[in-house]
Amino acid sequence: MGAPRPIGILGGMGPEATILLQRKLMDAVHSHDDRDHIPLLIDLNTQVPSRIAHLIEGSGIDPSDTLGAMARRLQNAGAAALAMPCNTAHHYAHAITDQVDIPLLNMVQLAADRAAERLGPGGCVGILASPAVRITKLLENALADRGLSVLWPANDDTTLQAIRLIKSQGPCDAARDALSSASIALTSAGADLQMIACSEFSLISESVDQTAQAIDTIDVLTQAIVDFSLNSNS
Repeated sequence: MGAPRPIGILGGMGPEATILLQRKLMDAVHSHDDRDHIPLLIDLNTQVPSRIAHLIEGSGIDPSDTLGAMARRLQNAGAAALAMPCNTAHHYAHAITDQVDIPLLNMVQLAADRAAERLGPGGCVGILASPAVRITKLLENALADRGLSVLWPANDDTTLQAIRLIKSQGPCDAARDALSSASIALTSAGADLQMIACSEFSLISESVDQTAQAIDTIDVLTQAIVDFSLNSNS
């Protein structure tokens, strides 16, 4: 096996989620030396225009140009592939892939593949994500392409407030309580599997209903990065 291939991370959405991905990647590699770990080129750009403002409030700047510029910088710095630990930002994936010649390890599509492997056609996935993901049907369309239906928490405002709390205060009890309540409600509504599809929620993933089968999109992305970087034949 050759040297690990460098991965470019479009980060800062939010900063803690980017650090979480890095930590998971460190844990995922069985290392004997520093050189065994995956080289990461991280653009921790906290100035990416708000996806919430653009998609939910309808008043914000389209972040496409910023994301495209980040992708170009990372490719020029030597990244062999790109990854982005923000589910909502995948709505703008075309702005990234149109600007570079290297692949984007698309977290949304990879997570939809994982759900289909777990459930098969006809399964129902409960989504724990930003209301922006619901508005754009980002995951809904990906899952429908694989024969899966979706369920959402009943109250978008509560979900959005929990995300904003984590962005402003970090993981906190109020956000944990909100995520737990939403997850339990999805279980009661008949979800066969739940998808943690907001990287802020990945920071408090232990709050998901313990009786539920769950997939965390950050975990899916972590495995995809490991597979790409360490497999020189990819």
